[in-house]
Amino acid sequence: MNKFFQSLRLKQYAPVYLIDGEEAYYIDKISAYFENEILQPGERDFNLNILYGKDVEWTEVVNACSRFPMFSEYQVVILKEAAQMLPKNFNELTSYIEKPMRSTIFLIEHRFKKADGRSKLLKAVKEKGIYFTSDKLKEEHLPQWIENYGDEIQFKVGEKEANLLSTYLGNDLQKIANEIDKVRINVPGEKQLTSELIQKYIGISKEYNVLEFPDAIINGDRDKVYKMLAYFIANPKAAPLPLLVGVFYNQLNRLYKANYLRGKDSKEIATAIGMSPYFVKDVLAQLPNWPLYRVERCMLLLAKYSAMAVGINSSTSDDRELIKEMVGQMLM
Repeated sequence: MNKFFQSLRLKQYAPVYLIDGEEAYYIDKISAYFENEILQPGERDFNLNILYGKDVEWTEVVNACSRFPMFSEYQVVILKEAAQMLPKNFNELTSYIEKPMRSTIFLIEHRFKKADGRSKLLKAVKEKGIYFTSDKLKEEHLPQWIENYGDEIQFKVGEKEANLLSTYLGNDLQKIANEIDKVRINVPGEKQLTSELIQKYIGISKEYNVLEFPDAIINGDRDKVYKMLAYFIANPKAAPLPLLVGVFYNQLNRLYKANYLRGKDSKEIATAIGMSPYFVKDVLAQLPNWPLYRVERCMLLLAKYSAMAVGINSSTSDDRELIKEMVGQMLM
């Protein structure tokens, strides 16, 4: 993605671009650049043409691309929602893509669906232009993406805060970016996103967030466990059982791996369990109270209650009752 935008900023334009995939964040970002950055404001009236797949015939697209720019080196043609064109209609664009106009920058936006990899059209795009797929980010990569986004906008997001946001906001990149931007706008003098700012402006409680709950159990802080459990029982939306199971699993999986890596260098352990060396010391400090047999027993409990949450071998569908049972057994 960085190379993609670097070439655009250097004005190293290809005659044809096709962007597809399920992640709208990058598709929107690329489309906005083509719409607002390539042409000067005074050039856009005559040289920016935005078409929509559901409303346009392929001949109209080819005619738009075949025009010469007016008072500008380039014209930009953006075909939005190309996936809504009939396949036959869409594939008719191949003849133009095989012999594109050098003075036209043609962007095909094929959002929420990948273009047919076997088609002549896609082969022509790869030969004459640039093809980019915007895939949904996997959950395990979200915290790193959030940290990188903070670096990009010069608003540092630490590992703990990144994990908190990814857990509560999911993998909607635009939503995450909007929430971070909202905080930054409200506190323009701040350089770092803190738990206090997240609680104040995004509404995720610092004291009662689901990420702190496994730590309280693992560290044996029963007062905190009971206080948080009471809060989650009273506010079930704050810690639904599937979310809680996922967070517990991540913590226990780190302890499981760390047990097998006892005696290794902390940097090696940090790499293996997927966290920074700075935080790995906390995991290592927990090992004496969390030998392998205890970790395995709790991981089996997670599997059991995950199944019960969907009605397997369970007499109740109430997450609150299941959470109380699960936590009680983990504390034994």
